[in-house]
Amino acid sequence: MEKHTLGSLTWLRMMRFTNQSNQLSNEFLKRFNLTTAQFDVLIQIKTYAPLTQSQLAEKVTVTQGGMSRMLARLEKEGLIERKQNWKTKTISLTAKGMELIDATTPSQLHFQSSFFEEVLSEEEMKTLYTLLSKLEKHSREKNYPRCDFFYFITCVVK
Repeated sequence: MEKHTLGSLTWLRMMRFTNQSNQLSNEFLKRFNLTTAQFDVLIQIKTYAPLTQSQLAEKVTVTQGGMSRMLARLEKEGLIERKQNWKTKTISLTAKGMELIDATTPSQLHFQSSFFEEVLSEEEMKTLYTLLSKLEKHSREKNYPRCDFFYFITCVVK
């Protein structure tokens, strides 16, 4: 078995927590007929609308293909609308979508907050928030080249 570094063990623990949290959130959000990914998309649309599909894709962790399918479903359910303005198609919430996200958000935020508030002190939560903010900022600043065919030699050599 490989010896893990503290950094790799921390990353694995974060991934496990994120996966478990998403699974529990998916179960929790079933009562609203939403998934965690759909909830995230609706929150982003509410916050930044009107926005394009590519702008939305930059803000969430859904692939472009997954995004197209999800938006089609949300549109079919009457939660979002897409409007064509010349060459640009923008996305915004419908009244029904706004109602749903406004009804869902307090419950979902309370549910997610409970993961932290039930086990961490106020000081520990502040420390965790500061550390995660620092990691998130650093990850945005790292620009590794994509390891596609064009960069294959560079990535393999490094």
